[in-house]
Amino acid sequence: MEATAHVDTFARDNLPPESQWPVLLLDNADVAYPARLNCAAELLDRAIEAGRGAAPAIWSEVDGKPHATTYARLRTLVDRSAHVLVEDMGLVPGNRVLLRGPNTLQMAVAFLAALKAGLVVVPTMPLLRAKELKQIVDKAQIAAALCDARLTDELSRCTNPDDEFFCAGLKQVRPFHDDAPGSLEQLAAGKPDTFTACDTASDDVCLIAFTSGTTGTPKGCMHFHRDVLSMCDLFPRHVLKPTAEDVFCGTPPLAFTFGLGGILCFPLRSGASTVLIEKLTPPLLLQAIEQFRATIVFTAPTFYRQMAPLVKDADISSLRKTVSAGEALPQATRDLWREATGIEMIDGIGGTEMIHIFISSAGGDVRPGSIGRAVPGYVVQALDDALEPVAPGVTGHLAVRGPTGCRYLADERQMKFVRNGWNLPGDAVSIDADGYVYYQARADDMIVSSGYNIAGPEVETVLMQHPAVAECGVIGAPDELRGQVVKAFVVLRPGFKGDEAMVSELQNFVKNAVAAYKYPRVVAFIDALPRTETGKLKRAVLRTM
Repeated sequence: MEATAHVDTFARDNLPPESQWPVLLLDNADVAYPARLNCAAELLDRAIEAGRGAAPAIWSEVDGKPHATTYARLRTLVDRSAHVLVEDMGLVPGNRVLLRGPNTLQMAVAFLAALKAGLVVVPTMPLLRAKELKQIVDKAQIAAALCDARLTDELSRCTNPDDEFFCAGLKQVRPFHDDAPGSLEQLAAGKPDTFTACDTASDDVCLIAFTSGTTGTPKGCMHFHRDVLSMCDLFPRHVLKPTAEDVFCGTPPLAFTFGLGGILCFPLRSGASTVLIEKLTPPLLLQAIEQFRATIVFTAPTFYRQMAPLVKDADISSLRKTVSAGEALPQATRDLWREATGIEMIDGIGGTEMIHIFISSAGGDVRPGSIGRAVPGYVVQALDDALEPVAPGVTGHLAVRGPTGCRYLADERQMKFVRNGWNLPGDAVSIDADGYVYYQARADDMIVSSGYNIAGPEVETVLMQHPAVAECGVIGAPDELRGQVVKAFVVLRPGFKGDEAMVSELQNFVKNAVAAYKYPRVVAFIDALPRTETGKLKRAVLRTM
């Protein structure tokens, strides 16, 4: 590895041993990066050097009208903010900084400023509660956070010594999206307009993206500066093929790597612009496409299903390409969207461990029922239990190699995800003789609902804290609208009644403990859970009930 620029070497010190890394395919002109690079400088400064300074970079809605922040203005905001991180907050390269906020210009500025200063960004979902934030703060040993001023409530519990979710190591929380004294914007206003990017190594960690495992214990996926560029230079270059005139838009949070790539890094890398809007429903997304003349959209199949019947009442003539990821794309949804818009969906499968999409196809390369083929730069196979290739058309474990790959933060599950140099995302697939990949199912117990990953055992842990619950089992139940919904099978204690009032009580109990999207939309009361002789819950049996 190249000599690190990190003063705080925690991230590099907690990488898994290189013997546990996947094989990395770096002998590729698309990802032939220099030994020293800072991905924020590559995304922002290079666009300006190429003459895009006066071009729009980020679109926001101000007083109901589109407002453009140019590349030059964005760099000024980023550079001033980087000065605040270093000078006022005293952060040094390698320090982890937690980011908490919705999709806004201010969130993007905070993200890029932290990267440019050589910090390790740990983005978090706006919906996460104090319990979930504490797990992340403690795991990544985070001492500083940048938080949207409207979302400080849950995070403030982590800085309160009297709260059960107190994090002793979290020393400072700086608000942004706020003009009050001491906010990021207020301090940045008095800083110089230029900041020299930290001279980071291309293999310095710059991002720890957390994902929930099936146990509910978060896993931190560590990505290098070169990985951020790799996600921009493979799927977009070979499949999406954007131009500088494109306007990106979409729903995935910047805290998800799907959103980080699709609606921030991809447009910046191509000199295009992106629309950042906080809350988008299907009707509002169609309205945003019309208002901002968006040409490329990223969202989950759920949104496409709900938008299809509404398209006739919106002017989406600007739209050229639509990308679906985050959950399996049903063929019926693909067909529905094509019939409504005339646009062939670009499906894709990726993952936080891989940073972004590694299987996809577009236009004439689309084959019915298939996700697509390996994105150039990646290799995929279907393997049997002995990790040997299966014949074309035979279902096996999805295995992938490329320039990016899984490196968990101090986590023994590294050896489960990476075996024999392959990344094993936990999907069952078949691959035909032409390399087209056909998704079968998740090979683990992760529930994917409307693009959100939800760990069943985590929901069970919350439900078990309710005084009425004796035991419970949580699975993903098929749902036409959301792909899957969280379904809880609950055994009540004597004296409690399994009625609609109890259903509502349990649902609200979960909503108040963890992110609201994890609550069980379906609750079934049963007399006993199916278990093995050793007491292990038979989830497969629950799925048939």
